[in-house]
Amino acid sequence: MSDLITDVWKKYLLQLQIHPLRTKAITAGVLAGCSDFTAQKISGIKKLQLKRLLLIMAYGFLYSGPLGHFFHKLMDKIFKGKQGNTTVGKKVLLEQLTISPWNNMLFMMYYGLVVEGRSWPMVKSKVKKDYPTVQLTSWKFWPIVNWVNYQYMPPQLRVLFHSSIASCWAIFLNLKARSTIKIA
Repeated sequence: MSDLITDVWKKYLLQLQIHPLRTKAITAGVLAGCSDFTAQKISGIKKLQLKRLLLIMAYGFLYSGPLGHFFHKLMDKIFKGKQGNTTVGKKVLLEQLTISPWNNMLFMMYYGLVVEGRSWPMVKSKVKKDYPTVQLTSWKFWPIVNWVNYQYMPPQLRVLFHSSIASCWAIFLNLKARSTIKIA
């Protein structure tokens, strides 16, 4: 069994080297699908909602994976050649003040508008109500994850590490984003 895992891991790393964007996009899509499957089970949904699962996978494949790929490349350019705790702290701070708020808001809007098919007024109301809590929770959770990512992960594995942790975060977001607002 360990030989199989080692072989799969080597093939994954090769694909990451040969086709980094594609590999990161597929990885993010698969992990997003796993997180949605888990969120559906946690929330008590009896029959798998395949359309929802595929829409969440599309979000990971078309947005999260590519964004992570290009964002980490940008961070490497901004902080080229710089290392150490101060640089890691700056990277974490920059990510938390820029991409983090955007990602959380975009996911909540995507989930409401695309996944649930809600109207803009309903989604806007839901985001207005829940976004502050989501973002504050994000700022408690993600800085530690990002610190580990920038301090210990090799650059080619940062999106994989981030996507893996993001699949857990997405379960929280997914459950939080489910609409319970009823407009008369």
